[in-house]
Amino acid sequence: MKIESLVHNFDRCPLAVLAVGVRVKVADHKSEVPVHQHHPSQLVLALKGGVTCEVANSIWMVPPNCAVWVPGGMPHSIHATANARMCYLYVQPSAAGLPSDCCTLSVTPLVRELILRMADVEPDYDMDSPTGRLATVMIEELARMRIERTHLPTSREPRLQRIAKLLADNPADRRTLTEWGNFVAMSERSLARLVQKETGMTFGRWRQQLHLIVALRQLSCGATVQRVASDLGYESVTAFITMFKKSLGKPPAKYLASLSLPG
Repeated sequence: MKIESLVHNFDRCPLAVLAVGVRVKVADHKSEVPVHQHHPSQLVLALKGGVTCEVANSIWMVPPNCAVWVPGGMPHSIHATANARMCYLYVQPSAAGLPSDCCTLSVTPLVRELILRMADVEPDYDMDSPTGRLATVMIEELARMRIERTHLPTSREPRLQRIAKLLADNPADRRTLTEWGNFVAMSERSLARLVQKETGMTFGRWRQQLHLIVALRQLSCGATVQRVASDLGYESVTAFITMFKKSLGKPPAKYLASLSLPG
């Protein structure tokens, strides 16, 4: 069943089932799904490659075997690398215990297999059937998953959008806050206040988070730590690994290994 038909049928019968799933290969679909919204909440599980999901004022990175959670009715877009494989899970917005805000979830092997199983069964099941009971267990387990810090706050403020675009195009750009202020005709102090107001972060922390998003995307596609450190403008691989470990609790290789499961 095509994704559009699946969501349409889910919307038409909003109380019939708890959740439905579908496997997605980017090679068979578009690598970019433009901004859209729908009645059910959506979980985007990354099985391979780099996947990002953009919602209002935030970009969420989905490392392999993590998932981004998008509450029902929230406008969002999905971007994936050419080698990406994903699983979409559509869930009733009334499902208990699931986050009310967009977030990235670390998915255990059990939950991953439950989601994949839901993508392999017919979507028109009875809630008293084995599939219905499986869906109930899956939702209960999903509500227990750990939230990962893999999102970048963004802003509609034109000056910050200019800076964000330039940094996204060239993350190795090491201009100081004073230099960026001169670029957008603001004082260093005024720009610092603007970044804090719009993103909730200092400029240095915000740029570091952008580096994490870029790094996770490249590492997920098979880039070496040395290549990523160079692309981000770090003076040494050690400096990049130190930043990564401080932010996510583990060095890159161990972090990705902790998320890695057979595809």
